[in-house]
Amino acid sequence: MELRDKVVVVTGGASGIGAGLCRRFRDEGVRGLVIADLNGDAAAALAAELGGKSHAVNVCDETAIAALVAETEAEFGQVDLFCSNAGILHLDGGDYWATSSPNDVWQRNWEVHVMAHIYAARACLPDMIRRGAGYFLHTVSAAGLLSQPYTAAYATTKHAAIGFAESLAISHGDDGIKVSCLCPQAVDTAMLGGSDGGSAGLDGILSPEQVAEAVVQGLAEETFLILPHEQVRQYHLNKAQNYDRWIGGMRKLRRNMRPPTLP
Repeated sequence: MELRDKVVVVTGGASGIGAGLCRRFRDEGVRGLVIADLNGDAAAALAAELGGKSHAVNVCDETAIAALVAETEAEFGQVDLFCSNAGILHLDGGDYWATSSPNDVWQRNWEVHVMAHIYAARACLPDMIRRGAGYFLHTVSAAGLLSQPYTAAYATTKHAAIGFAESLAISHGDDGIKVSCLCPQAVDTAMLGGSDGGSAGLDGILSPEQVAEAVVQGLAEETFLILPHEQVRQYHLNKAQNYDRWIGGMRKLRRNMRPPTLP
């Protein structure tokens, strides 16, 4: 996908990776830039800076996502690229068992990391299929391909996000729909909170600008996996080639880590 003259929607677009994407998309010459975020004031401020449109949106609300898409189509005629970028992070907590997080944390992770992507696709697909063109970019995480110690709800729902993206690509590739999954390790955002990123930071912490550069390249090549940390590709291969050995390596990594803290 060439971004010039395209209409792009970015959820979670007011900060972090989302803001990096929005700035880079503006520089690429998009025709319409729609910045959606739970923090409506921050979205409005960035939209004013970049010459875009802003919406205060809770991505867990399907009605709100449908309205966002409908309003974008009414103003710009279509959505060329929908970036489902919003994300949250919770630690396992307690004794750091895989089951330690309460049900409301699991549910919130499921809604933000999986259902929000489904809601966006459900809203965009009718017009995209009619036109025979459209693109979805899902911000997932390397945790969706690998895992991440001490974050069972996060890692599990990120795996599910990959699964839905695969289904979207398989079901609608013949309709002209493209799908990419952005799977970085540690990125210098508020989610990281100035920490070293734990296991996700072992291969370095990228800036949102570096991630946005990888996204532009990945969209141009229309690759399903966009991996700003190139090491993830080999880790993913290692996992597939010898699952038991990989599990053993992750156990060793967890043993050697202190439980992380969040801001």
